[in-house]
Amino acid sequence: MAITIYMVRHGETYFNLTRRFQGHSDAPLTTKGIQDAHQAGQRLAKIAFNGAYSSDLTRAIHTARFILAENQAQSPKEPVQLPDFREENFGSFEGVDSQVTVTYLNGFVQPIYNDYSAMVRDIGMKAVMNLFHDHDPYQLAENYEHFYERIQHGFELLRQAHHDGDQVLVVAHGTTIRAIADMFGHSDLALDSVKNGAVMQLSLTDTAAEVISFNDTETYF
Repeated sequence: MAITIYMVRHGETYFNLTRRFQGHSDAPLTTKGIQDAHQAGQRLAKIAFNGAYSSDLTRAIHTARFILAENQAQSPKEPVQLPDFREENFGSFEGVDSQVTVTYLNGFVQPIYNDYSAMVRDIGMKAVMNLFHDHDPYQLAENYEHFYERIQHGFELLRQAHHDGDQVLVVAHGTTIRAIADMFGHSDLALDSVKNGAVMQLSLTDTAAEVISFNDTETYF
């Protein structure tokens, strides 16, 4: 069995614009973020989705609705909400300027990193998630094991709901998408930020997934 998944990062939010960690917290889409969503929808407009999903965070729900509003095929009109595809929970670092957070976490690592992506490039996605978890003063941040389990559960729900050859839309989040690429053997793809409205195309089988394309903001599918 193989299901084709088009996983889209939500449009730009005000937290994205002001470079703050967002996680399970929510901020509305900016004007550009709404445009990001419609542009992604235009590039996916000819695909007849057998299912459409988003995380249960409003920025993902709204992005999915704008994408589906552009669809010219026989696709669902409203996304089903799947909490498993939420963003990483950054705990008490949510809403904090990203550079302030990195500066704080630099107190627990060597060498010193200039930004979040530099950390990911050097020590990997798993270690960075655990760094947030281990040094959250309120112990609210998610560790990698919990994140991995919920993402795998989300994919299992998609496997149960769909059949071989189905095409599925999932609107998710930047770190989530990077971590999924990493999970399926593409740590190189996880090194760079995912653009708002970008598509990662996956072929989901019974046991794994193959990354077909990543961070794509150009292709009309």
